[in-house]
Amino acid sequence: MPPFIPVTPNLNLDEAEIELSFIRSSGPGGQNVNKVATAVQLRFDARTSPSLPNAVAVRLIGLAGKRASNEGVIVMTANQHRTQEMNRKDAIDRLVELIRAAAVAPKKRVKTKPSKSARKERTDNKRKRGTVKSQRRVGARDWD
Repeated sequence: MPPFIPVTPNLNLDEAEIELSFIRSSGPGGQNVNKVATAVQLRFDARTSPSLPNAVAVRLIGLAGKRASNEGVIVMTANQHRTQEMNRKDAIDRLVELIRAAAVAPKKRVKTKPSKSARKERTDNKRKRGTVKSQRRVGARDWD
């Protein structure tokens, strides 16, 4: 049985669905940066993943933004740490957080109407404002 990564209480991610490759990190680090591949590139196919419900996969691809390809593959790169293991854990943790955010269904908007008193107050204010403006016009005042 393959190991699972817990995402939410009722959603687990199969580790076999995540493809990890190790690449060289950029930035300072002397000769070590040129010879050790410590950065991790994580690839996860959200569109065809059997672990994710379709609605979650669609929201996940939307949340991933430019990290998601047109085919629904999410690519993340982690190179914050000096070791492969720490970068691997960081990349998986970031993916899990993204999936957790996608697992929360957005609230349905409930349409509401303004109350009768609110509508009356609005029209009264408009009428008062119109009266003030009309009194400013030339010829509207009595010049005694």
